[in-house]
Amino acid sequence: MKHTDYDFGLVGLGVMGRNFILNVADNNFKAFGYDLDQEKVDALKTEGGNLERVNAATDIKTFVNALATPRKIMLLVPAGKIVDAVIENLLPFLAKDDIIIDGGNSFFTDTDRREAYLQEKGIHFFGSGVSGGAKGARKGPSIMPGGNKEAYAHVKPIFEAVSAKYNGEPCVAYLGPKSAGNYVKMVHNGIEYGLMQLTSEIYDILRKAGGLTNDELHTVFDTWNKGRLQSFLVEITAEIFNQKDDKSDGRLVDKILDKAKQKGTGKWTSQNAMDLGIPVPSIDIAVSMREISSLKEERVEADGLYGRPEVAPIAKEDLIAMAEEALYFAFITTYAQGLHQLADASKEYKYELDLSVIAKIWRAGCIIRAGLLADISSAYVENKDLKNLLLAPSFVPKVQKAVPSSRKLVAYAATSGIPMPGLSNSLTYFDAYTSSKLPLNLIQAQRDHFGSHTYERTDVEGIFHTEWGA
Repeated sequence: MKHTDYDFGLVGLGVMGRNFILNVADNNFKAFGYDLDQEKVDALKTEGGNLERVNAATDIKTFVNALATPRKIMLLVPAGKIVDAVIENLLPFLAKDDIIIDGGNSFFTDTDRREAYLQEKGIHFFGSGVSGGAKGARKGPSIMPGGNKEAYAHVKPIFEAVSAKYNGEPCVAYLGPKSAGNYVKMVHNGIEYGLMQLTSEIYDILRKAGGLTNDELHTVFDTWNKGRLQSFLVEITAEIFNQKDDKSDGRLVDKILDKAKQKGTGKWTSQNAMDLGIPVPSIDIAVSMREISSLKEERVEADGLYGRPEVAPIAKEDLIAMAEEALYFAFITTYAQGLHQLADASKEYKYELDLSVIAKIWRAGCIIRAGLLADISSAYVENKDLKNLLLAPSFVPKVQKAVPSSRKLVAYAATSGIPMPGLSNSLTYFDAYTSSKLPLNLIQAQRDHFGSHTYERTDVEGIFHTEWGA
């Protein structure tokens, strides 16, 4: 085997990695995989069929020597210490200007650290978010690369070929220097948390207040997916309600325990937003709700201790109409929060992000893909310095029309004892962001009273302190 035989290497042949490398091979690039697990190596060879097109090994030297130079090696392994371990194992066999790409959900500061470390050794390194799950990896994901632009140029033809396409346009673009790719993927996942929480709340109120059956829920979400709420998450939600349970009678969704797990990217988004001073309450509460869901035994105990108000009667058709408008409103505000965070992070970390491009590459392939993103991209094309999506002229009438139903649904849920924290937080964010006067003047007075933290005035410029009560 000549070392120039293969165009692309991939470390980590789990379901995601195997599907991605087969996607590369399907697009006429020769790909070579590496994994310590012989069964995974054999599975790739079997599924790939033609070893001249796609091959794999458990020996790292064989793997590296099979690749054309500069070697292009992508890692699809769990974030954390495993990434560092794989890098160290590869280094003895690499040459100057070889390229390592981290395709996992690594924390962005780890990517910056690894890039600096490998740059000293003459090796290019960059992070590239990949979204779309296992099916997306096989058929076309959304890819979010950032880092060394010259190094990315070597991989660009491959990434553009394997990525999802929206009206023929590849859902991949160079996003910016350093850890821009991993950062954008992190915020993508934060938005994903928010949208999933919102969708679950709408499901909850439709069944508790509207008494919708799984068949009716399927019909409602399927109908919504054909309209302005068209999105991957609404699409799969409709499918979920149709899935029969293979272990007993009924639908599978009713047998799934209400404890949601998380891998950390939503939490990272929330934490970093706080570091930057950017409000993302729809994402914050989505993370918190997964944590509350884990307290199953305590929730069951508390449910027996406290009464719950009766659900007020409501016409099913009216509830469905309100729910559609409220979900549309909350989707917009959640995207607005995530994009606001990206805009400020771009300034803080010098990423040079183009939000219109980011919205474009999210239009297909990724988990948060939605018809709404075409409008979002257009809004940032019209004004690349747009401070917040809620300020976009094209979105003002959309939001104005949906706000009244959102208010009604939140009020109805509160009086009926049905938790809707995602929608409530989205509405509160909207009300606070669109208020020219907030009561935070009192907080500044309190801070100055007990801690001499000073304050500013509305009538005179400067910084002031008062000896309160003197």
